[in-house]
Amino acid sequence: MPIINISVTGKPDAKLSAAIAKEITGLTATHLRKDPTITAVAVSYVDPQHWFAGGKSLAEHGANTFWLDIKVVDGTNTKLELEAYLKAIFDAFGQLLGGVHEESYAFVNEVPAAAYGYGGKSQEFRFISGRLKAA
Repeated sequence: MPIINISVTGKPDAKLSAAIAKEITGLTATHLRKDPTITAVAVSYVDPQHWFAGGKSLAEHGANTFWLDIKVVDGTNTKLELEAYLKAIFDAFGQLLGGVHEESYAFVNEVPAAAYGYGGKSQEFRFISGRLKAA
């Protein structure tokens, strides 16, 4: 049930947003084992003249960039899974955007299960309820 916020350089493009959402949802399912049916993705665009890396705009660099911010429940993924996910994300954006600047970022926020949820129920509640039903 992750929420994924993504910013990319460029002009708003519905086809690109759909491609990004599909690719990132798939990678999130593959590498982090998150259910794609409850994965939310929001894509926003920033003009390359207003995004800076190393003191120069991305327009000056002649490159694209991205910032991906995902929230998942703490302890649900190993360091190796996170490492593979970060690499896959960078590679995917290289293909989706082309010419991706090295200073493009992905941030996996691991949050407490009691502080994160959807539909008005925390992930901790869902976990405990599931265990009780299984008993």
